[in-house]
Amino acid sequence: MNLPLKAYWDLLSQHIRPQKGRFILLTVLLFTSIGLRIYAPQIMRSFIDSALAGAAVKTLTSTAMAFIGIALLQQVISVSVTYLGENVAWTATNALRAELAWHALNLDMKFHNDHTPGELIERIDGDVTELATFFSQFALNLVSNGLLMVGILIALFMEDWRAGLGFTIYCIATVTILGRLKDIAVPHQKARRAAEADLYGFIEEQLAGTEDIRSSGAVDFSIRELFRHQRDIFIHSRKAHFKRWIIENAMGLALTSGTLLAIVNGYWLYTAGLVTIGTVYLFVHYINLLDEPFWAMTHEIESFQTIGACVERLTEFRNFKADVVDGIGKDIPSQPLALAFDDVTFSYNGDDAVLRDLCFDLKPGSVLGLLGRTGSGKTTLARLIFRLYDPKVGRIQINGVDLRDTQLTALRQKIAIVTQDVQLFRASIRDNLTFFDRSISDEHILETLDELELGDWYRSLPKGLDTQLETGARSLSAGEAQLLALTRVFLRNPGLVILDEASSRLDPVTEQRLERAIDKLLQNRTAIIIAHRLGTVHRADEIMILDGGSVSEYGDRKELAADANSRFARLLQTGLEEVLA
Repeated sequence: MNLPLKAYWDLLSQHIRPQKGRFILLTVLLFTSIGLRIYAPQIMRSFIDSALAGAAVKTLTSTAMAFIGIALLQQVISVSVTYLGENVAWTATNALRAELAWHALNLDMKFHNDHTPGELIERIDGDVTELATFFSQFALNLVSNGLLMVGILIALFMEDWRAGLGFTIYCIATVTILGRLKDIAVPHQKARRAAEADLYGFIEEQLAGTEDIRSSGAVDFSIRELFRHQRDIFIHSRKAHFKRWIIENAMGLALTSGTLLAIVNGYWLYTAGLVTIGTVYLFVHYINLLDEPFWAMTHEIESFQTIGACVERLTEFRNFKADVVDGIGKDIPSQPLALAFDDVTFSYNGDDAVLRDLCFDLKPGSVLGLLGRTGSGKTTLARLIFRLYDPKVGRIQINGVDLRDTQLTALRQKIAIVTQDVQLFRASIRDNLTFFDRSISDEHILETLDELELGDWYRSLPKGLDTQLETGARSLSAGEAQLLALTRVFLRNPGLVILDEASSRLDPVTEQRLERAIDKLLQNRTAIIIAHRLGTVHRADEIMILDGGSVSEYGDRKELAADANSRFARLLQTGLEEVLA
């Protein structure tokens, strides 16, 4: 792999441009620092030659003070360059991290099904952290040391063209060797980063399934897999380290040769009477200054082995495109909404269709009871309504507007879903209810809580709406979590609501409270109730039964219940749980 520098710049350029003022100041300070480092040895050369020529003590003292002053100034500027470089780079990479997180949140569900959360964390945080370190330290050092090397060679040419030519040939040879060696560890570094991403994904998966793993006696398997992932990381790290060892030893040999060149070249020119002792010192000092750029370049090239893999992975991630994209922005009228599926066929993998030629027309304000066995396509239907996926064939319309023509944000503001498993965040009650929307007033929140019979619960909280919740709703009962989920929906005031058996797994008293809340929610709204139990379809105006992705039966609930030959009537007789299990 031989990534051009353009690939590195493309990742951060748009986030560096807003910091143009600091970037210009950084450039000025960088050039000033390099100039002082090149000029300081000239003062020392003058001091040595003046001392050997018997100059006055006052002259020598002034020269020494000038050297010390310039050295101190150079150190101050060097610290400023480091601070500004860190500030610019970390500001830019934090913005990049936010950009990538936003990008990940807007990618299709297909992408998230193919990539674990651990892998995404490693890319967005781990790879970007490597990139930040590179730009704040290594890249800045690489540029400054490269400019320092050029400045030294110019200064040597100005002293003696023979010395300048000899050191230029030496520098070209050294840089060529480094250029040939710079990519030898990249494949192993890339493999190591990929192995680390797999490890984080595995750990995330195992932690999420801790209860099942322990109850199934699979702990030993998890530990073996953990060691296997770590072994893969170790193998790739060892290979990458060996390649870096080759680079460092090649650099050490080149620098030793450079020191010998400076000594021999200085001795020859001095014995020929072409330079002074001070100039010989200048040669040796400059070659020692060249050691710093070359060693820095060696370490930067080592970091290129890691950063090259990170940049390739980040560029690849950034180039992922969502299949579901914003439409032209056609407006969706106010509630309640009409929903229509027109010959919709959908497949996750492009082969086996989950939904086939699905057609139905749900009028505004009506309630559809959706029944079917596991795998019949009920959840997929809900995902299509939210445009988490787009159908391959056919179209879905909201109030006559094709979903592909709507903006995703506007569409999802008009639709809401309540499921059995409520996702709560480690945040305040207010933020959990409003999804961090500051435009919703506390008064409106409190009115909604009282309407849903949560007023007493709210008043028992130690800090009211500022009370912090634990992740996973551990601080709430199942009923409270479900009622909070319904509160979210009330606050959004959608025109279409999807209920996925929201009242299951609750005690009778809490279920009654939830049922009353659902009755209020469905007033003047269109709804789809995905039913797993017989008792939840009594609100439905229409019933649709899916079987293998196709409509097995669809019609008015009362008419189907009265028809002894209908499948719905048989379900009522035999029990929904048994037939649809």
